[in-house]
Amino acid sequence: MASKSIRKQQPGSRYPRSLWVFVWLLCFAVSLSQVEAQDKETAGQPYLILISLDGFRWDYIDRHPTPAIHELIARGVKADALIPVFPTLTFPNHYTIATGLYPSRHGIIANQFRSKDSGEWYSHKQKSTAQDGSWYRGEPIWVAAEKAGIRTASFYFVGTEAEIQGVRPTDWRSYDKSVDGMKRVRQALKWLKSSPEKRPHLITLYFEDVDDYAHWYGPDSEENAEAIARVDTYIQALLAGIDKLPFANQVNIVLVSDHGQASYDPDAPVLVLDELLDLSGTTFVDGGPYVFIYLDKPDVQRAEAIRDDINSVWNCGTAYLPEDTPPGWKLAGNPDFADVLVIADPGCGVLSSIKNSKKLTPGDHGWAPETPEMRGIFIAAGPKLPRGVEIEAVQSVDLYPLLMNLLDLEPDPDVDSQADELLKLLE
Repeated sequence: MASKSIRKQQPGSRYPRSLWVFVWLLCFAVSLSQVEAQDKETAGQPYLILISLDGFRWDYIDRHPTPAIHELIARGVKADALIPVFPTLTFPNHYTIATGLYPSRHGIIANQFRSKDSGEWYSHKQKSTAQDGSWYRGEPIWVAAEKAGIRTASFYFVGTEAEIQGVRPTDWRSYDKSVDGMKRVRQALKWLKSSPEKRPHLITLYFEDVDDYAHWYGPDSEENAEAIARVDTYIQALLAGIDKLPFANQVNIVLVSDHGQASYDPDAPVLVLDELLDLSGTTFVDGGPYVFIYLDKPDVQRAEAIRDDINSVWNCGTAYLPEDTPPGWKLAGNPDFADVLVIADPGCGVLSSIKNSKKLTPGDHGWAPETPEMRGIFIAAGPKLPRGVEIEAVQSVDLYPLLMNLLDLEPDPDVDSQADELLKLLE
């Protein structure tokens, strides 16, 4: 009897293997077509990498070797300097860059301040307030992007930890300065290499190295020079990674700093307020270049007396009521500013008490925004921007419309930005 060939089926299967292969290939083709469709959908959508180098003064670029930053300059636009808003502190200036609003309008008027309405204190060092969206007004660029359906990610930037208008970046990190800068860069590149449906088109990065080392050792120190070189290697690694991406020609990079740094004049006397005034019934925020005085109870006459007593003896700074401050500082309209603002002249210092003398660090910021050493940097490169162009100094409050345009988003018209000159670059 002739033998018959018998085909064995897979255990538990009623169908031949060829059918299963066909089904698998069909599923794979459908999945591939979906990915291709998503790629086409985002093919023309630009990317924006917003990088902040805290405390990076405008002239560091020319005083220290920074090959990666100079490479970015050659690819795009460099401003002579970035002029900060008052006060020249980290949180107010970062949030101004993100919103196009002066601190009086966006609400983050200092690193630490008291709400006149609630009596509660905001502190940049407290997660409970830094991550509380009720303190933050305006619409930062990541919130606008998320509302428009653009995925965003942040490895630190002021405000990204808070739920603002009910929105956070899709991917964000709670600030931890122990995280190495290169790890932050690797994560940014990992985000950019992710699948189209998970890939952010706006990424923020923040590096505090230069600010820290300038505070600890001084802006002219060898340690600060090493910090400047270190952040340049972060930029170098980021540029190298972006250049390998298939959509590298869609990526815009904007490099900023919130403020500069300066040193105290060793020959200038330091004003110690409790040696001059009765400070009972007051609360202070000591900065070194400034002291913000809050009266425990509202008392206009006492605030005026404190101002006048200081100004009658001090020739290295000025005490102001909020309404006395220079118009360019834009304090009007926000009641949360301190009752008396004591601002030292560049190089001079002021303390509420000599016991707070540790506030006088080798390098510092917080002097008036028109002080040259308080200026930061603005550099931008990308497909919409010209190459190798230098422009005059720009205001940090004016960056917002440009950032929004680089993402193809319509800027909110109700901001403080005067961006005509910057937007001309896009033409």
